[in-house]
Amino acid sequence: MEKLLHYVWLHKLFPPGGLTTDEGVTVDVVDPGLPNANAGPDFAGAKVRIGQTLWAGDVELHLRSSDWHRHGHDTDAAYNRVVLHVAERIDAPVTTAAGERVPQVELGVPAELRAHYEALLAADGFPPCRSVLTHVEGAAARAWLTALGVERLEEKTQHVDDVLRRTGGDWERTFFVVVARAFGFGVNGAAFEEWALGIEPSAVGKHRDNARQVEAFFLGRAGLLDAGAATPGRDDAYRRGLAAEYAFLRHKFGLETMDAARWKFLRLRPQNFPHVRLAQLANLYHRGRCTLSAVLEAPRAADMKGLLAARATGYWETHYVFGRESAARGKALSEASLDGLVVNAAAPVLFAYGRRHGDERRCERAMEWLEQTRPERNHVVEAWAAAGLRAGSAAESQALLCLTQRYCERHDCLRCRFGTAWLRRAGAGT
Repeated sequence: MEKLLHYVWLHKLFPPGGLTTDEGVTVDVVDPGLPNANAGPDFAGAKVRIGQTLWAGDVELHLRSSDWHRHGHDTDAAYNRVVLHVAERIDAPVTTAAGERVPQVELGVPAELRAHYEALLAADGFPPCRSVLTHVEGAAARAWLTALGVERLEEKTQHVDDVLRRTGGDWERTFFVVVARAFGFGVNGAAFEEWALGIEPSAVGKHRDNARQVEAFFLGRAGLLDAGAATPGRDDAYRRGLAAEYAFLRHKFGLETMDAARWKFLRLRPQNFPHVRLAQLANLYHRGRCTLSAVLEAPRAADMKGLLAARATGYWETHYVFGRESAARGKALSEASLDGLVVNAAAPVLFAYGRRHGDERRCERAMEWLEQTRPERNHVVEAWAAAGLRAGSAAESQALLCLTQRYCERHDCLRCRFGTAWLRRAGAGT
């Protein structure tokens, strides 16, 4: 419950009689300070008046004051700037590593606030705060979703930065890897990223104008041209032809081939089979329209989707895997798939590029693309819609995913504006 004590301190939910130290000196909290998510005291930059003296420094909170010693703060110089120690129960004096005694205040959590918090944590169903959502002002809810949408993009930027590091700072190659991962559509995302990181641009680039060789390069690198990767007993001439092309390319460039076992097929719809997605990627790469420079200049999400539009043609119009013919069907990326590529690849790369180069306009355009894209359809978005919060765009559906994963699933309700709205229902009694 220490998090709840932090909430009480941050929002100055103090008893009517005010605060006094354990020695009976009055305490006036001018500024509770800023929460510190890193190592060190819980709040930094606080201002408190103790008696007639105004102190500026840090504040540390514990359930029991003896936790100060239990956590080793009495020997840690990082706590020498603590001007006030706050505890639910004072059971021991505290001193800094410099030997200074720290004033202490006993601060309890109001009973009604504690009851609301415990009810929130114990609530059945999802989201647990669903009963309070109707009481949150629409503008406030949308403002919170906007902040969460940026937080989601920041999280994806970290992954783009990681790929950029692994490609030696090559933005073009980074874009290719991030797009490839998105082509895995979740289930095969990690395998697609591994596959793309093993593609040497200088090698495949020499054959970009030859669609068949690009396809052989992509499927061969994936390990899907090995005879054992074909449908048992149904091998065909098309696979053998691509395999022969790849054997030449592998020898020419010293290519490494992935283990075909890395690809997942279980419970996948046929249009998501790796063979089809790789053939679509080969088509995208062969056309050469979807480059980093094109992404950086695309004005709207619709333009970006036009650049990403790819289809598996020829042999793949009647096949999902080698050696097994199916009814003829166009294998172009669906609108939903194109939306997913904007959300999970194009917008994050544009946002990350803008952040890296200090170009806020590009960051804003990445957010605009998400606002121009339809919301995703999944069980998380549907659960929030059932609770009364319906996403109007991909920016908001991404925000709801961020809210669920980074707040709800971690029971971090005290940092969520919906969770604190629930707790404010106890405000009149606190």
